[in-house]
Amino acid sequence: MDDAAAELRYYEEEDTPGMKTLKGATTGLVAGTLWGAIIATWHDVPRVERNVALPGLIRTLKMMGNHGATFAAIGGVYIGVEQLVQNYRMKRDFINGAVGGFVAGATVLGYKGRSISTALSAGTALAVTSGIIDGLGATTRTDNGREYYPYTTKKRVAAE
Repeated sequence: MDDAAAELRYYEEEDTPGMKTLKGATTGLVAGTLWGAIIATWHDVPRVERNVALPGLIRTLKMMGNHGATFAAIGGVYIGVEQLVQNYRMKRDFINGAVGGFVAGATVLGYKGRSISTALSAGTALAVTSGIIDGLGATTRTDNGREYYPYTTKKRVAAE
């Protein structure tokens, strides 16, 4: 492997804990905003707002913002705590995700529900779900040791 390819791989590395946390929060924001838009369409528009667009639009945007912020907080806290636990324990297993799920559910959803029982049940639900998914080995990619480049590293021979 030549030095240029090693240097490119160094600069393209995005798997730092901070970047993973940012990606988790951003993904949560996008998913929550879309979910908020879907939920807003299911709610019936009050009679006063049927002929006036602005109050309905504002209500929809508020719902999208609330759902987006909640999902972003859950995603960011989940991935952040998972990365902290992984770096502390120096292991990659289902326990990291379960701890991250419990903390995310307990803090974010417990805060929104404003009760200890809601916090404990939401944290437990997210922890069990994350533990089951990680325990069953559900992954999005498998590392087989090969490196694939979207470009070639060799120079082309000019066609004559």
